[in-house]
Amino acid sequence: MKHFILTLALFFVGAAIQAAELRAGVAKIDITDRTVPVNDTLFAKALVLKSGETIAVLITVDAVAIGEIGRIGNGFMATVREQLEKQDSIPPSSVVINASHCHGIIRPDTAQLVVQVVREASKNLMPVKVGSGTGIENRISENRRLKMKDGSEVDMRRAYSMPRDEDVASVGSIDPSIGLLRLDREDGSPLAVLYNFACHPIMNPPSKGNSADYPGYASKVIEESLGGGAMAFFVQGCCGDINPVRYKEVTRPADAEPLGTMLGASVLSALRKIEAKSEGKLNVSNEVISIPRAADYEKRISMIQSEQVRLLASLKPTNINFKTFLPLLIQQKLSPDFPSHYAQSYLHDQTQDRKAITQLDADNRVVVENYLKNISVMEQLTRLSTNLALLKKHLEETKAAGKPSLDVEVCGLRVGDFKLVTFPGELTVQVGLNIKKAAADSGAFIAGYTNGYIYYTPTVSQRLNTGYAQEDCDSLVAPEWQKIFETKALEVLQHLSR
Repeated sequence: MKHFILTLALFFVGAAIQAAELRAGVAKIDITDRTVPVNDTLFAKALVLKSGETIAVLITVDAVAIGEIGRIGNGFMATVREQLEKQDSIPPSSVVINASHCHGIIRPDTAQLVVQVVREASKNLMPVKVGSGTGIENRISENRRLKMKDGSEVDMRRAYSMPRDEDVASVGSIDPSIGLLRLDREDGSPLAVLYNFACHPIMNPPSKGNSADYPGYASKVIEESLGGGAMAFFVQGCCGDINPVRYKEVTRPADAEPLGTMLGASVLSALRKIEAKSEGKLNVSNEVISIPRAADYEKRISMIQSEQVRLLASLKPTNINFKTFLPLLIQQKLSPDFPSHYAQSYLHDQTQDRKAITQLDADNRVVVENYLKNISVMEQLTRLSTNLALLKKHLEETKAAGKPSLDVEVCGLRVGDFKLVTFPGELTVQVGLNIKKAAADSGAFIAGYTNGYIYYTPTVSQRLNTGYAQEDCDSLVAPEWQKIFETKALEVLQHLSR
């Protein structure tokens, strides 16, 4: 009898050990549209994780979004999930797909390629050890929202001009942290690295050709350095208001490669400090929450239109155009006291010529000042016009939706001590910083652009901004969305920690 009990006990211990074993498989596939000029390759990558009966599939795609904009249609998620469930018995709730938000052009058949790459990863499952940690990269990003002295905020976009330097009071925060998950084979060699970072991948200009932008370069650096077939997975964070550093620079060509190289090097540096262990808990959750749609489009549209009328009325009459404005401005800046001629013309007392040239300078200063004010008005009108179009677009979409709320997926993924909560919107950076601070968990990270796309999701203060920026105009949500999501994100992280 004692022998039977001991045998039974050993059986259950063995079963527990086997159930706790974490296995992982990886694969990637080229999804680059090569009918257009190509600078570098776009990939879909799959990380399949399995522990006992629990399975999680993380897919990263070098694309602008999962639905709504770009080549990935709104039926993409359903297609991928249906095929994986029907043919591979993978529950739809276990599938998590993150877009890097690069502006590359993917193949039209990317959904089928994604299904294919998940199946390839599933065939390569092997026992893995798990480690997690954080890195720092504070050289490649900047907040694109500028806080103005009048209390409003504007943003930096290539669609319109920067405001005057003298009107800017401060800039917003960045999140320099890199969330890291390390998966090693049993022999200690790296199998996969997941790195979560917040920055818009918009530094490779379209003129250079199709590109995965800085995440593509960063992943290349990581994979080539680690060798052995190790795969790097970039997971986009809360980058709604985060640009690549010097995004608006015009003195040299835009180039994503140096930024990606720096990020890749920072990932590698942090990885060396992470120890991978055999114990790796796996958990995945998925739920749909309801957040309120914006209901103030008409009010905000009316406010912009009123401001446009005011600005138009402020335009000054002027006798000059750009051809004559520029020489006059240069003359006035080079020689404020003697702009129109040499000094001797101003030094003869009581001459008619001196009186005439002095009056000419006075008149020219007025027309140049008026012209400069008109340029400033033009820049403001451009900003307003661009954001007005976004508000009108989303007003029509909201009317067509016919319901006051949006249903969105919030996913949770835990691998070892690494915990990730996801959202389909373009989360602005403060949202992520708030959640991390409230969670008080060094292994907690946040990803936007996941399992859908609902445009920008700014903070309450950003959403109510009177200065108009893309993040608060290219948005479907009411200000109340922030508390709802932040509360739910903390609940998900707490659940994953059990």
